[in-house]
Amino acid sequence: MSIWWSLHLRREAASVPLARRLLLGTMETAGVDPDVSYELSVALTEACANAVEHGGTATGRGGPASEAYRVTAYLDGETCRIEVADTGPGFSGTVPAPAAADAENGRGLRLIEELADHVHFGRTGRGGALVSFDKIIKWRADAPLALT
Repeated sequence: MSIWWSLHLRREAASVPLARRLLLGTMETAGVDPDVSYELSVALTEACANAVEHGGTATGRGGPASEAYRVTAYLDGETCRIEVADTGPGFSGTVPAPAAADAENGRGLRLIEELADHVHFGRTGRGGALVSFDKIIKWRADAPLALT
């Protein structure tokens, strides 16, 4: 069995914990190891926070700013993939340089890289930002579902 879900969320701060709780609930129900679930939820939180802050149409690109972003999660076999897509300016081919250690902002993308096994920063087909990350799943000994 595999599990996947997709959310279309408003670009509001309140949407971030909603996505995180849904992911954690899904992982707990499926029997994913709590440490893996926690790491994925922190990475998801960072990706969603970026979409909320930066995910609207860039000034000068035309059209109104988008009020939504999309989160999709796939739990299949031994892998979990999470994608967060928005309609913002996207990535220009490179991820911004790491922020200073004492900076209050700018460390989220690096944190995602540290927590996931594979990360892709790209653009959606419509030019927005796409953050996609995978992590190998570890299961609890009492996992109720065998996802294969």
